Amino acid sequence: MVRDATRQGTRASGRALRVMVAMGTTILVVGALGIAKPVFSPLAFAIFVVAIVWPLQRALQSRLPKLLALAICVTASIVVIAGFAWVIMWAFSRVGRYVVLDAERFQLLYDQIAGWLEGHGVVVASLWQEHFNFGWVFRVFQEVASIINSMLSFTVIVMIYVLLGLLEVDAAAERLRNMSDSTIGRVLLSGCAATSVKFRRYLVVRSVMSVITGMLVWGLIWLLGLPLAGEWGVIAFVLNYIPFIGPLIATVLPTCFAVAQFDAWQNAIVMFACLNVIQFLVGSYLEPRAAGATLSLSPFLVLLAVFFWTWLWGIAGALIGLPIVIAVLTLCEQHEASRWVAELCGAPSAGAGRDAK
Repeated sequence: MVRDATRQGTRASGRALRVMVAMGTTILVVGALGIAKPVFSPLAFAIFVVAIVWPLQRALQSRLPKLLALAICVTASIVVIAGFAWVIMWAFSRVGRYVVLDAERFQLLYDQIAGWLEGHGVVVASLWQEHFNFGWVFRVFQEVASIINSMLSFTVIVMIYVLLGLLEVDAAAERLRNMSDSTIGRVLLSGCAATSVKFRRYLVVRSVMSVITGMLVWGLIWLLGLPLAGEWGVIAFVLNYIPFIGPLIATVLPTCFAVAQFDAWQNAIVMFACLNVIQFLVGSYLEPRAAGATLSLSPFLVLLAVFFWTWLWGIAGALIGLPIVIAVLTLCEQHEASRWVAELCGAPSAGAGRDAK
């Protein structure tokens, strides 16, 4: 009995030690990812782009020289990214210009809100003078310029990674096939192939849903007679690529704009309600049915991924966080020891169909 108790105590201490090591390793990995953000965040984006572009590269290099096919793919990627950036800047700059030109209306709205708040004991004037002065405006312009500069640098680094990654895909696949540990090689090879397919489906579904969201928002704002309907539709289209956070911003911003434009605040409330209906219809009804079972994830996991990667990498993390989770769960599906993680998080088990048979 003493020997059995000793064995049980040893096993319990071993499990506790493994848990502590796992927790410590996780903290160290998260810390390393945060500290090395300038390296890992563009790398994650580049892997995502390579997974999307690789079928085109493979099709072209079967008919053209490899370097020519590579040049076509990289050029196409740059054109798409540049076009996307131009659309974003166009929409936000148009809205910003309209706000500046219509400053009197927004000043009147501010005065009304400030008067109402001061009537309820909240003094806004002192807060405005303390925080929103010329120095604050100057710092805002500096921050915007810094963000634009960092985005350009980020894009250049991503495209360099993409260029090198497309050159290495065939060699990397060959190395995985020839690994001494055939199980690890098979898991990584099949996991990368499945992840690539899911990435492409994720991008297609997200793009289609973003287009639908943008068109519905444009139609709603146009019917309500609010200015800049096309611009708000483009903003809703762009922000829909960021789960949860993007649709929230795309709902709040035009509502705040509508408060200043409509004479009756009830119209702004109607618009806010309709925008929420659009976001719910597209995000909770259409998108899950379009994505199908291959991209089904726990809503809690999606929300956690978005907020975690946004906290860790900022805007870049908000965009790439969900694809990272998809990649991790897809790799977990490929091995029996880790398949339970994919099943627990809502992703389908790779062996479910075989087990059912």
